[in-house]
Amino acid sequence: MSTIHTEILIWTSPEDAWAAARDVGALHSRLVPGFVTDTRLDASADPPVRLVTFASGLTLKETIVACDDRARRLVWTISGEGVVHHNGALSIHDAGPGQTRVVWIADVLPHNLADSFGPLMAQGLDVMRRHLEGAD
Repeated sequence: MSTIHTEILIWTSPEDAWAAARDVGALHSRLVPGFVTDTRLDASADPPVRLVTFASGLTLKETIVACDDRARRLVWTISGEGVVHHNGALSIHDAGPGQTRVVWIADVLPHNLADSFGPLMAQGLDVMRRHLEGAD
């Protein structure tokens, strides 16, 4: 299994970053607008499932595994599109006054998915930073 680890420092409060990240049905408007163009949430599913459409047109089905407000950690899986295994975790950390460190880790199979997922995760974090800092 390949592990992808990405992180970024954002000039926003951890509370504001977490409020946007935990709103699992609003990726396209609250967290990474433009990178994600639509999010459809089936909150009646147990666990919740969202269909995420990316700027490329690709739509992925993501199952929300955990949303831990105390730890500020969101975990999800992806199914379909050649993914044998995916476990993604986004965590929000206090990095000092007015700063937040966002860590996004994904474990994927097959291994070659890391070659395409890694750059996309880095791009997603950059979009998140620009949006949460008000620069987009």
